[in-house]
Amino acid sequence: MDYKAIAQKTVQEVLGYTQDTSGWKVVKISKKITVSSKASRKFHGNLYRVEGIIPESAAKLSDFLYQTGERVTWDKSLQVYDIVHRIDSDTFICHTITQSFAMGSISPRDFIDLVYIKRYEGNMNIISSKSVDFPEYPPSSNYIRGYNHPCGFVCSPMKENPAYSKLVMFVQTEMRGKLSPSIIEKTMPSNLVNFILNAKDGIKAHKTPSGRGFRHNSHS
Repeated sequence: MDYKAIAQKTVQEVLGYTQDTSGWKVVKISKKITVSSKASRKFHGNLYRVEGIIPESAAKLSDFLYQTGERVTWDKSLQVYDIVHRIDSDTFICHTITQSFAMGSISPRDFIDLVYIKRYEGNMNIISSKSVDFPEYPPSSNYIRGYNHPCGFVCSPMKENPAYSKLVMFVQTEMRGKLSPSIIEKTMPSNLVNFILNAKDGIKAHKTPSGRGFRHNSHS
């Protein structure tokens, strides 16, 4: 499987979502975070767009969002986030296991995702992800294997204050299993707001006075 080609196609799709201005419906606004949705073209479910402002530069924010060692310390939606195969410095395959949601009515899922970081001019960074087959990690009987259609984080500096970033997140997750779409539609917007709030808290916790924090990878 040509993972690099899949990664490059996925990041282009995510970039396309940023330029798609039609058909979005605002489904939740909370704590200056806006969640919009529209019907996905990939499956019988929704594509969600989440927008918020993060008090960190775009470069450091994008590094923070994909660093596997730190992710589960702040992302309360995940039990496990591990790199299981590295293709190059910007492309890797991750295995994630989610927590249960909706008072336990949505059981944990596991995902195998191809993650790719692409840096654009103007300090905009996109972290794209898409589920792929990876023979070394077949589905197990312990979890329902979910599927992420093209998803991503888009981190771009605020023009008026580059120390702050606009984070736009696109999510279109096929939970699979025997879930009614209404349960997913009721719980997803709040979960997405919580993700942004958790990321803000995580960044705050990692800004230590001694200068020890998350590492900034300067590769291009």
